[in-house]
Amino acid sequence: MNPPVDPTRIPPSTVAGIVAPIEAAGPADSINGEPSPALPVPFTLPETTPAQTAIILLGTVAFFYLARPVLLPVFLACVAGMTLKPLIRWASWCHIPPGLSAAIVLLLLVSAVSLAVLQLGRPALTWMNEAPQHMVELRQRFQKIFPRAGRISQAAVAVNNLGATEEEKTQTPTVEVKTSRVSGAFINWTGTFLAGIGETLVLLYLLLASGDLFLQKLVRVMPTLHDKKSAVEISREIQQNISNYLFSVSMINLSLAALVSGGLYFMGVPNPAMWGISVAVLNFVPYFGPVAGVMLLGAVGLLSFETFGREILPPAWYLLLHLLEANLITPMLLGRRFTLNPVVIFVSLIFWTWLWGVPGALLSVPILVSFKVLCDRIESMSPVSELLSR
Repeated sequence: MNPPVDPTRIPPSTVAGIVAPIEAAGPADSINGEPSPALPVPFTLPETTPAQTAIILLGTVAFFYLARPVLLPVFLACVAGMTLKPLIRWASWCHIPPGLSAAIVLLLLVSAVSLAVLQLGRPALTWMNEAPQHMVELRQRFQKIFPRAGRISQAAVAVNNLGATEEEKTQTPTVEVKTSRVSGAFINWTGTFLAGIGETLVLLYLLLASGDLFLQKLVRVMPTLHDKKSAVEISREIQQNISNYLFSVSMINLSLAALVSGGLYFMGVPNPAMWGISVAVLNFVPYFGPVAGVMLLGAVGLLSFETFGREILPPAWYLLLHLLEANLITPMLLGRRFTLNPVVIFVSLIFWTWLWGVPGALLSVPILVSFKVLCDRIESMSPVSELLSR
């Protein structure tokens, strides 16, 4: 009895000699009076045209915009989970169950944020209640420093009053305040905000408590060993990059808040800790955050001091620290791993801010870093990776 023949060891010439007569005979030929079986046709993905690709991209953007209430908590929880994952892994080395360590980490995080809000909420509410008076003082200070701006505003008012009668000029405008609509919108926004925070915290706990469950599921569904290894490497690299980036940026901004608050305290600015933390939070947003921080401390300087030399000290101090951080500290800590194209960062910031608002601005760089890792690992997307690099 002859041993079975391994089809993988048949020489190519022999395979060609077997397949060629069958293909030449066609499906109508038969062997022993029966039709010959049809050869399997390899599956190929249909090629997409540029128009189809554009439609797919626009549909994806529309889906992200319409599904914002669902997707935004998921993205926030995933990014926060990647950042806190090293703590859970360290706790597992200490033989602490993932569910317990996730609860401890989440409790410490919520406690720290709540304590900061309680400590800084009182001066912030006081300043917000006095905001109309501050705006009037700020306008007067600005017109005193830049008198030409006041003349331009007076000229604009005179142009608007052209053709008006004396009664219309002297008539005091009536202001109608619709408190019900404003209060209703504020209540709806507050409810949506609190619901989003609750969803994010619950999902964050589930992600931290699950450990590497989703990674194991992803490995199981991959068809080949090479795909399994690639999936694990991509997942680990994205998690490590996001964790390193957000942890480093958070430490830098906390140090920036301490230095700004200390400088404002010695300058004699009221509530220096509140302003230091405010500019540190704004510093998480690239480009627009530092500009808003300089403008904010510029207004604080105008409201706190009377002389021009002391008025420019708060924004100048923050600007000096930001330039030192952006050009020396951050590149030294993050290295060349996160050297993304500044134009791409700016475009990503504008896009995600338009799509999801302030949370989108905070997520723009982590999403871009994750996409950069995918482009580095997938060979067909290497041109896109080169475009994203500096």
